[in-house]
Amino acid sequence: MIVELEEAKRELISLRPDIKELGSALRIEALAAKAEELEQLTLAPDFWSSSESSKVLQTIKQSKDTIDGYNHLCARLEDAIALAEMAIEENDESCIEEVTSELAEIKNDAERKRIEVLMCGEYDNSTAIVTFHPGAGGTEAQDWCQMLYRMITRWAERNKFKVKLLDWQDGDEAGLKSATITVEGPHAYGFLKSENGVHRLVRVSPFDSAGRRHTSFSSIEVMPEFDKLDEIELREEDYEFMAYHSSGAGGQNVNKVSSAVRLTHKKTGIVVSCQTERSQLQNKETAIRMLKAKLMDIKIRERLDTIEEIQGNKYNIEWGSQIRSYVFMPYTLAKDNRTGFEMTNIDAVMDGEIDGFINAYLKHINNN
Repeated sequence: MIVELEEAKRELISLRPDIKELGSALRIEALAAKAEELEQLTLAPDFWSSSESSKVLQTIKQSKDTIDGYNHLCARLEDAIALAEMAIEENDESCIEEVTSELAEIKNDAERKRIEVLMCGEYDNSTAIVTFHPGAGGTEAQDWCQMLYRMITRWAERNKFKVKLLDWQDGDEAGLKSATITVEGPHAYGFLKSENGVHRLVRVSPFDSAGRRHTSFSSIEVMPEFDKLDEIELREEDYEFMAYHSSGAGGQNVNKVSSAVRLTHKKTGIVVSCQTERSQLQNKETAIRMLKAKLMDIKIRERLDTIEEIQGNKYNIEWGSQIRSYVFMPYTLAKDNRTGFEMTNIDAVMDGEIDGFINAYLKHINNN
């Protein structure tokens, strides 16, 4: 059994040059210098009244989070090597599980940080706004939509992202008609942009008394939370306003009063809702920010010069437009149509283990 410790020790030591190279790729020294420079700016008397103060503080925090995360990885590697050496010296087989577990987690953490290096998009470090919509198919599609909601929120929880529920519309019998969340944390949008699109499910429906196999579709829309939305002018005549009673998400985090707000942008047909703030006014303010963010997202993606050029183009949540398929029957497989990455452990995927899909997508778009 000591052989396992020897092998683990050799593999841990072999990670040293890789992790040193990772530090160069993450530009740790440059980040530290930049953070120190920005911290000097915060000492200026007029700093806190500056319109750029929040952006500077956010940059400092993000830089320090990256540095601290990398330093923690380096320390963890050295601690694991020391533990392996001590266990070998004392012929202590009880440490085998701990050492091999640390090895696996260090490798996973290093791979995640390598993926972060690929995130060079302007908004990759932004908070993600994620919206879920079922396709045609009634209860089966609405249930699938809720399964996707759970998949994304479980992924976020596993990776210590902060999730905030903004809107939830219960399904007719089960599942949901729509839901919107924000996912906040380092590179939240950079990771989750891989999930933007239509997701296809094949399974024997629990809602079909004849036990037939069904194909269902739901969409996940992911966009960044933009810091500056000043260029988007949104007048009250540009949208329809409706207040309604919150339907609730299992009775949690939702006010059971008519403070929920739904806005429909007249020109594009874009609909946004918010129901989790304390008052109708707060819900309306959040909904307006969401609507502006959607318009900004379209403007950037379609490379439009002005907001006025945006048209109400929509894609259908149906066959042929899916980015990924999830098969529960007659075999189990989740396969991404864009990258070819696949997993046969469908239960793990639905429980939020989607890092393989995310990593494959980020490598794919950076190689093309």
